[in-house]
Amino acid sequence: MSTALPQIPAVLDLAGTAVFALTGALLAARLRQTFVTMAFFALVTGVGGGSVRDLLIGVPVFWVRDPWVAPVCLSVALIAWFTPRKWWEGKLLDWADAVGLAAYSVLGTAKALAFGIPPVPSVLMGVITGCIGGVIRDVLAGRPSIIMRPEIYVTAAALASGLCALGAVLELPRALVWTLAALAGFALRGLAISRGLALPSYRRDGD
Repeated sequence: MSTALPQIPAVLDLAGTAVFALTGALLAARLRQTFVTMAFFALVTGVGGGSVRDLLIGVPVFWVRDPWVAPVCLSVALIAWFTPRKWWEGKLLDWADAVGLAAYSVLGTAKALAFGIPPVPSVLMGVITGCIGGVIRDVLAGRPSIIMRPEIYVTAAALASGLCALGAVLELPRALVWTLAALAGFALRGLAISRGLALPSYRRDGD
């Protein structure tokens, strides 16, 4: 992503990738997997959403062209491997995922807009970027994906993506828009984690 979009600071792009990669590595650690499995989880979680987005937009997949992305994911796996397990207990995995979700949703939307994708499809590209990596991670781990539960997740990604697109349409300063959009998405996801905030489930028994 960074090479195609110089207006998106490379450090932000890599930071979003690293946070999502960490969630993959931590899940593999909880499952007591080998380092190879942990590194694989880190990579596919970190680049999964962005890869699908780039394929849909029709541009080169970002991490194939960026020499830093794969090493960052593998470095995150090494950090998770060599640090004490007690550091990663509790809800840290959920909170790290919330940071990655918000950041990647905004960055995904910004990239789609920069390539001339209309605002509404760009929002969907942001949601895909933010959510797909986590979905792939959960499927590989054999656990129910977060998107299959009523707990707010995709909605938080949609909020961050929508605010990013709205700010672009209104031609507001990018740095301000991206920051507020990411914070809004993180805050909504945080409420879901800390307060159990959820959307109502379908309960209709018949016509």
